[in-house]
Formats: sequence, structure tokens, C-alpha cells
Amino acid sequence: MVAYKIRTAKDPRELSQLTSQVIANQIKNTLAVKDRFKLSLCGGSTPCLAYSILREEQLPWDRVDIVLGDERWVSSSDETSNALMLKKTLLASGPGQKACFHHVPTTELDSPTVSANYFSKLISRVCEGNPPHFDLILLGLGEDGHTASLFPWSTSLTKKDIYATVGEGKGQIRITLTAEVLSAASKVIFLVSGKAKQIALKRLLDPHEPEERTPAKLVKTSSEVLILADETAVKFI
Repeated sequence: MVAYKIRTAKDPRELSQLTSQVIANQIKNTLAVKDRFKLSLCGGSTPCLAYSILREEQLPWDRVDIVLGDERWVSSSDETSNALMLKKTLLASGPGQKACFHHVPTTELDSPTVSANYFSKLISRVCEGNPPHFDLILLGLGEDGHTASLFPWSTSLTKKDIYATVGEGKGQIRITLTAEVLSAASKVIFLVSGKAKQIALKRLLDPHEPEERTPAKLVKTSSEVLILADETAVKFI
């Protein structure tokens, strides 16, 4: 059974500050004993402020390798692109712009499947291990219980022995890390904010909730999973 720990903040701004602090501390502590830090970040609107705060942290960013846990199969200039969001926040200015961001090509390639195969090879180069091992993976939690681009009852949930696959949700094709890779990380953090996430969070914490309906439950790490949430999201926990 997965062990969860919840840390709460009073509002989204305080949550962003807490998220930045936790990630910065993980980077500092790990780089005290390792040469490089392998970081997978989530997209969406929730982490934007946290990334903008994090970029100002005085860290050895040139020793931090960053990938996205998932990406919509759209042009990198599209407003819904997670890569574009990251470039406008964490990588936009300040110390954070020195991080090593490993971009995954999307529409530049022939198909989402080709992008997913490229993604698998990329993280195999960036990370050690089989499956590839990240020092930290930051994940979001969708209202429907999805995480990364692993959506309820989708074929992406059953993929084994591959590192990235094609996912589809909310009318968009995406590429995503598989549950196997997410579960191999040293540390996994879920970032959860707002009233709309209350039910999904309650389901995530329910030991009897089926994984098919709440794919975030597929993330099964050997270490404690940290949930960073604002007070609104945890109101009924």
C-alpha cells in the first residue's frame, strides 16, 4: 500500500511558495551527494507560479536535467504546450534559465507514436536504470483522477515495459511517461489545488478506489508520496 503524506497551504500563492521550497530543498540535498539531479515536471496552470518562484532560487541549475512528464501533441509554439509554459516560467529568466531542459519533439515528428518512442529513448539517455530513475517527479491531479496523461480507462494505463506512450484525454492527443516510470522515482509529489480537485484527491487516498477510474493511484513508489495541497482541496479529507 502506498504511504501518503499531506502538507497544506492556506491558498494557491502559499502553495506555490511551498512547492518551490520543497523542490529547491530536494535539489540541494541531492546535489550534495550526486553529480546531477533528474527532475520531471508537470504542465497545466496550477504549477505556473511555483515555477516562476523556483527560477529565482540560487541553485546549481546547470546540474539539473528537466523533462516534462507529459506533453500535448501540439506545436511547441501552441498556447497549450507544456514546454511553452515551462519556457515562460522556470526557464524564462534568473538562475533557473540555466537548467538543462530536454525538449520532446511533437508535431515536428510524423506521429504521436514516433514522439512517444523519441521520449522513451530520451529519458533512457538522461536517466539511469530500467525503468529510468528520476530524483523527483512532480505530478498534477486532474478532476477525473488522471495524472500526467494517464486518463481513466484508457489504453495508456496498461502499457508495460515501455517508458512513454500515447495518451488521449479531453479531446487532445498527448505523449506521457508510463506508470512504471512514475513509480520508479526516488520522490513523487502531487500538486493539488482548488475545489474542483476535492473528489479526485479523496479518491486518490481511498485504498479501495480502482486504479482504472483514478489512474493517479497507479503511482506506487517505495518511498512516501508527498501531496502538496491548499486548504480548499483538502476540505473534505
